[in-house]
Amino acid sequence: MKITDIKVIVCSPGRNFVTVKIMTDEGLYGVGDATLNGREKSVVAYLEEHIIPCLIGRDPRRIEDIWQYLYRGAYWRRGPVTMCAISGIDTALWDIKAKAAGMPLYQLLGGASRENVLCYTHAQGTDIAECVDAVGTRLEQGYKAVRCQTGIPGLPNVYGTGKYAVTTNAADDALPREEVWSTPKYLNYVPKLFEAVRGAYGDDPHLLHDTHHRLTPIEAARLGKSLEPFNLFWLEDTVAAELQEGFRLIRQHTTTPLAVGEVFNTIWDARLLIEEQLIDYIRMTVVHAGGVTPMRRIMDFASVYGVRTGCHGAMDMSPICLGANLHLDLWAPNFGIQEYSGYLPEILDVFPGAWTLADGMLHPGEAHGHGVDIDEDLAAKYPYQRAYLPVNRLEDGTLWHW
Repeated sequence: MKITDIKVIVCSPGRNFVTVKIMTDEGLYGVGDATLNGREKSVVAYLEEHIIPCLIGRDPRRIEDIWQYLYRGAYWRRGPVTMCAISGIDTALWDIKAKAAGMPLYQLLGGASRENVLCYTHAQGTDIAECVDAVGTRLEQGYKAVRCQTGIPGLPNVYGTGKYAVTTNAADDALPREEVWSTPKYLNYVPKLFEAVRGAYGDDPHLLHDTHHRLTPIEAARLGKSLEPFNLFWLEDTVAAELQEGFRLIRQHTTTPLAVGEVFNTIWDARLLIEEQLIDYIRMTVVHAGGVTPMRRIMDFASVYGVRTGCHGAMDMSPICLGANLHLDLWAPNFGIQEYSGYLPEILDVFPGAWTLADGMLHPGEAHGHGVDIDEDLAAKYPYQRAYLPVNRLEDGTLWHW
């Protein structure tokens, strides 16, 4: 079998996606997600100018060798652009491999470790009362785990709340939108949210919260300690994790479970966190980590240290990424939970898939491959539109972590 052609398809059915499609001389093809939200065209250039010319004529079954060729063979390695590009190729190759084998991807990985995949979804409000109501709606829909985000009094809509919580788009985000942040106001308000949610719905629902890298380690320690009475499933992305050692300080002061990793690109971004058991969940995801090949290694490595998986699953990764994640989730013995923020109907039309959602549980389906495809004709009706993620400033104007 030989690779005969590789397409890069860019479309925007509500938000921008970059999709790799690999064709072979045996009629099989595979698709992979290569989306890097806000920097999509950088990945397109990396693929078209530097990767695709090197792969035409190669045997697509040699997935490991191709991955090493693209990663180790590039002297300037790592980084989000490189790893998203590699992921698009790698995921498409696994799609081909599983189709050629006549089985769903999870079977090729070693088979299922569970019947279904527990997921969590998002509930948000401009204030505590609105968020509590939103949590109730999600529980009525059958979800067993809910991420809770609230607006902060005295601040405009912050991350995860307001009309910008669902998607970025060209009308609002053709240039980076600037948001405002206050850590003291946040730290004083968020514990009240979880007190209200537990008071309304009791101890059974799994509750999660995302800080989005905005705290210092000691601030994160304070927040984790103040949330201990409410038994969170996890507290996510408390600090900017370039300094992995900062989690030592957080760990000393709180027993609230910690999750991080959605912005990580390789195992090296999480090695110390996992080895020293400074986190409880690793949130790396197929598209940002370089594909199925490294994610399987990362999951295995984490299992040695009792760290469970919690793959990032926001809408800025296409359903192809979610499909690949779900096959890994179903296989991984140390699976924890899968994020599922949902998709706009237009996105699901462009990316038809075999995965299903019922009663707060996902399943990748039994289609051969990873089970998600792209409708190229429909995708062509949604051309790329430049849209950025926001930036963040403190109330005094200092640029801060978004």
